[in-house]
Amino acid sequence: MGTLKVQIYQNMPVIGALELCNLPELTIQNLTMRVDTGATTSSLHVDDIEEFEKDGETWVSFNIHPDIHDVNEIVRREAKVAAVRKIKSSTATRERRYLIETLLEIAGQSWKIQLSLTDRSEMTYLMLLGREAMSGRLVVNPGEEYLLNLNG
Repeated sequence: MGTLKVQIYQNMPVIGALELCNLPELTIQNLTMRVDTGATTSSLHVDDIEEFEKDGETWVSFNIHPDIHDVNEIVRREAKVAAVRKIKSSTATRERRYLIETLLEIAGQSWKIQLSLTDRSEMTYLMLLGREAMSGRLVVNPGEEYLLNLNG
């Protein structure tokens, strides 16, 4: 590996296979996410998606369970639709999903990411962080978990 690449990687936070994040625009704090470099797109478990129009643009409202340990806690959120895309799920089936753009906070940094909204109820974690959201910002150590202080 060249010296330049090593210097670039040294300036990036190293994250583990599981980390906590905030999604402040959705008012979600301390959400456990599964880091998956094999997934292109990030996804968030939501229920009861409803499409509507606001100011001539397509929006969706949806329910989120922000606490992995309390599935009875449900909050209703809404976001502008950034795209609708066919995405291959972990079961290799293609499904049509809404994508939203929202702010991700992790390791004292924040940036916009795209999240596909889907049913992850069969998965252990409510959010999956994919490659597109991490590229150029984070380095992954898949053998570790919770390496970061959420606020940096």
